[in-house]
Amino acid sequence: MDALIKSLRPANTSELKATETKPLDVRPAELDPSEFLAAAVRPDQPRPSRSEAEAAVQTLLSYIGEDTGREGLLDTPRRVVEAFDELYQGYHQCPAEVLDRTFGETAGYDDFVLVRDIEFTSQCEHHMMPFYGRAHIAYTPVERVVGLSKLARLTDIFARRLQTQEHLTAQIAAAIDEVLKPRGVAVLIEAEHTCMSVRGVAKHGAMTFTSRYTGMFRDNPAEQARFMSLVRSPQR
Repeated sequence: MDALIKSLRPANTSELKATETKPLDVRPAELDPSEFLAAAVRPDQPRPSRSEAEAAVQTLLSYIGEDTGREGLLDTPRRVVEAFDELYQGYHQCPAEVLDRTFGETAGYDDFVLVRDIEFTSQCEHHMMPFYGRAHIAYTPVERVVGLSKLARLTDIFARRLQTQEHLTAQIAAAIDEVLKPRGVAVLIEAEHTCMSVRGVAKHGAMTFTSRYTGMFRDNPAEQARFMSLVRSPQR
């Protein structure tokens, strides 16, 4: 089979000059606010019934070769659907409402606020297998701050949906940036993916790191470094 190989070198000096002088756009792509400000499931959105969902679980059990009539599996479809209701409750929760209440008594505080080691569990949208780890979130408020537990709750809302780690990181940062309007947001997530550790290449313990910076964290490397230093500082 013939393959077309395209040279990575510019064809001529004028093309090279244009490549060198053209500014690179390094700003991250913006997310559609509808995907992180409102609940993901509309009240009027058509959905299968619970009995249909349980029947689907029974079909999967049959597919893997199980006897769905044996005692240990008689109630499994119901349990699986109930587990789905818990694991994916983030589809029915509104991220913006979590960040809606703020407090103005900050005595002129003008440095960033960091909450680190927020444990979470999510589900990979490619294999529907868990990935879990910790999120570290910082923001620099303008006059008003949000309750610290709300950053953990925001993480859980997005985590309890089918996700990729990259998208989860971007959604958390975008929601804080859009609702609180801070001077900057920094989000770092570290997680282990069971779709990589217990299947496929089966590399247990391999960790994935993703980050997202906005505002002063994006524009000031020194603030990024200070954020990372505090995240990595020893536990006391």
